[in-house]
Amino acid sequence: MSTATTTPQATMPPFHLAFPVHDLAAARRFYGELLGCAEGRSSPEWVDFNFYGHQIVAHLAPDECGHKETSAVDGHNVPVRHFGAILSLEQWETLATRLKAGGTKFVIEPYVRFKGEPGEQRTMFFLDPSGNAIEFKAFASLDKLFAK
Repeated sequence: MSTATTTPQATMPPFHLAFPVHDLAAARRFYGELLGCAEGRSSPEWVDFNFYGHQIVAHLAPDECGHKETSAVDGHNVPVRHFGAILSLEQWETLATRLKAGGTKFVIEPYVRFKGEPGEQRTMFFLDPSGNAIEFKAFASLDKLFAK
């Protein structure tokens, strides 16, 4: 079976994502302190984080920051360029509570998307300090991750 068709329960290799930020100190506060991502290697131009077992790297590139386009999904304007993680329901609820308590301004408030459909999920969108859109999701069962 090819990797593209394996189930989510199969062992997946970590992904790597590099993205622009306008300020590395702000990225450290946001990803390290607010989201709880451990910091890895760094230089004066970039810093990497352990993002739920995946490597994300914040590169100092102020002119590349922000999101521009949205797409209509389930009655919401979803930022087209975004990244995130799929958490357990408990992790998702804990993070949503922490973000709300921290005064996070949501692009899309935490809610249940596709309610009653095969792909029902909890989701929330917010921006990092550089305007990068982030989505966190949770499914009652990861078997439904690619359900049609």
